[in-house]
Amino acid sequence: MSLRAIVVLPTYNEVDNIRPMVEDILRHGPNVLVVDDGSPDGTGQLADQLQADCPERVDVLHRTAKQGLGTAYVAGFKRALSRGYDLILEMDCDFSHDPSYLPLLLERAETADVVLGSRYIVGGGTVNWSPLRRIISRGGSLYSRVVLDLPYHDLTGGFKCFHRQVLEALELESVTSNGYAFQIELTNRAHRRGFSIAEVPIVFQERREGASKMSKDIVIEAAWKVWRFRFGG
Repeated sequence: MSLRAIVVLPTYNEVDNIRPMVEDILRHGPNVLVVDDGSPDGTGQLADQLQADCPERVDVLHRTAKQGLGTAYVAGFKRALSRGYDLILEMDCDFSHDPSYLPLLLERAETADVVLGSRYIVGGGTVNWSPLRRIISRGGSLYSRVVLDLPYHDLTGGFKCFHRQVLEALELESVTSNGYAFQIELTNRAHRRGFSIAEVPIVFQERREGASKMSKDIVIEAAWKVWRFRFGG
């Protein structure tokens, strides 16, 4: 029996990207759950239209305000689990994560509990990034890898696939991180609980439309929370 897969897709002001992204994901296999944080630009309403057009494959979860990427993913994961999905993926809505990699992640998930889309293994990379952003991202992954004694090369990336039993075991209610820290925390928890984790190469491209949501606060949160994860917090 084939496993049912869904992509959890958090959105905030992604009206220019939401339709082509959802359509592209559907072409590559998984269903889609849009988690919209009350986008003032109409992203949520457009997501509702997409759901009306394809109700068997598109779901929408509306939240009343911007509450952070980590909480959006947790809400989406819980919804996907409640709907009985076997494989739950996460990715960005701005085409920095290319949906054409979805079959690769799903194929690798046949033999791994968690699959990380990695920019920092052979075959991976980044496109159209400034030198500073490259340093922050690669340095953040290396820093987290050393502090947490983890063998994975890309700990800050947000293109992942989880088997449902992993998310069920991760105590999602206690996850409070956002941004980079959220990605690090989930991988660290899965590793500590003994789940098998694999990396597949992806090329990350700068977003097509809209403004980046990267901020100094996201970097600072990750820097100090890694130490809390290290000591079991």
